[in-house]
Amino acid sequence: MPPDDFRNMQFELKGKDSHSKARAGIITTDHGVIETPIFMPVGTVASVKGVHQRELKNDINPDIILGNTYHLYLRPQTDTLEKAGGLHKFMNWNRNILTDSGGYQVYSLSANRKIKEEGVKFKSHIDGSYHTFTPENVMEIQRSIGADIIMAFDECTPYPCDYNYAKRSMHMTHRWLDRCINHLEKTPLKYGYNQAFFPIVQGSTYKDLRMQSAEYIANAGALGNAIGGLSVGEPAEEMYAMTEVVCNILPEEKPRYLMGVGTPINILENIALGIDMFDCVMPTRNARNGMLFTAYGTMNIKNVKWKDDFSPVDDMGITFVDTEYTKAYLRHLFSVNELLGMQIATIHNLGFYLWLVREARKHILAGDFNTWKNIMVNQMNNRL
Repeated sequence: MPPDDFRNMQFELKGKDSHSKARAGIITTDHGVIETPIFMPVGTVASVKGVHQRELKNDINPDIILGNTYHLYLRPQTDTLEKAGGLHKFMNWNRNILTDSGGYQVYSLSANRKIKEEGVKFKSHIDGSYHTFTPENVMEIQRSIGADIIMAFDECTPYPCDYNYAKRSMHMTHRWLDRCINHLEKTPLKYGYNQAFFPIVQGSTYKDLRMQSAEYIANAGALGNAIGGLSVGEPAEEMYAMTEVVCNILPEEKPRYLMGVGTPINILENIALGIDMFDCVMPTRNARNGMLFTAYGTMNIKNVKWKDDFSPVDDMGITFVDTEYTKAYLRHLFSVNELLGMQIATIHNLGFYLWLVREARKHILAGDFNTWKNIMVNQMNNRL
């Protein structure tokens, strides 16, 4: 069982949809309340890329953001974070933070890492230096970073994945989980507030493996649970099928986090299956390439069709940029490679993602989520 100082986080269900498995809840940590369903903007290196903290807090206004253990370990390094008093103080963010364990980044370094039972030896993408992540030192690193929610160290398998490899990897992830929990019992908190620990379900796209892993993770008794190894190239229908299998096993009274997902449509479909928490680089990365998400579909703001369109970027008035900038102006900024264009697009996309999950919550509590979801999925499937 996780150590006692991992029992502070609370999760309360506030409502359920009658025609799906969607739920609305509240997570409470020492840094405040998180209303679910929630999308967590990705702040990989102690910054949500291209967004000033002022806009992040006042306009996008998320309850929680995500930091990345692998990147923060390499830069600015844990000794700097400890001297600052943890990541919250280092980046001037007084709300919740979740850190992933670095497992996905290690997965993405497939040409520059070796996975063994002890852990993973990898080569830094920055300077080529060699490092090792183990379940034990990843827990210590996340203690030093000081996030409110920290993740178990796992192996994220690729897609497609051989069954026997997926099975061996899953069992190793379970053994690593036990080592994480054992080491946390010996690793004190650093900053005077608690951290909640989430283990991660693996098993690729094999139903029997996902069921085994979900049962193992549920039995760990953590305060919340995560699902990893999806959104790695598999068809959306396989993602949904695995999510449904896992959500049927993970305890209802604890939050469920689907890692690295996804498009707005992915998010709504997975909310309907019982997921509470999401993160993805898609809204920020796509924004920097001029791709905007809206309630009526996606749009490439760089297309010539927007050259003389002087209507607001957001016709619905959903996000911060609704009345301040026109489509023609934003297209112009991209055409001249002005950094402000990427910033406006990023704020728009993150604002839309947060609007989407907050609207989902309203409709869950109102009892008509499934009907609303089907309308939204149909609308958002368009290219404008």
